[in-house]
Amino acid sequence: MWNIPNLLTSFRIVLIPVFLIIYYIPGPESHFWAAFVFAIAGITDALDGWVARKFNQFTKFGAFLDPVADKVMVTASLIVVVENYAVWWISIPALAIVSRELVVSALREWMAQIGRQEQVKVSNLGKLKTIAQMVAIGGLIWEANSFIIGTATLLLYIAFVLTLWSMWEYLRAAWSDLSQVD
Repeated sequence: MWNIPNLLTSFRIVLIPVFLIIYYIPGPESHFWAAFVFAIAGITDALDGWVARKFNQFTKFGAFLDPVADKVMVTASLIVVVENYAVWWISIPALAIVSRELVVSALREWMAQIGRQEQVKVSNLGKLKTIAQMVAIGGLIWEANSFIIGTATLLLYIAFVLTLWSMWEYLRAAWSDLSQVD
């Protein structure tokens, strides 16, 4: 159970309160260091999957824990971003991203229960959405300058579009099962 991918995932979970504590420490560098911790979490997300595939270190525990760690980290970071910016043009895409994660997680769970999880496995579109949202969130947390904030906001909107698109694709793939009448 405690292979390298699962240790990396567990480390990512430990980073969540570290990220939040650093973010809320008063001082000029706190947002930089919070963004740094967020980036480390993002790297461990990519790394745990790569190690699991490369060395065939898949476990049921890891399959459960990895998406939980990802969703909690993204949700925690989006909460502080929405709180910090407190504007609708950040709040709406943030809400859509969190909502999509809930919808797709529920859809995957339900599809697994009926033995059709292959229909809603992780897609390249979902991976692209994740990259855009992680870079966007990191930039919005960091707030280094107006260029970083503007670029991060643009990436947030790209992630927003990819969020809606990927959710549509997952729902479309499962529609024949969802629309069956009992």
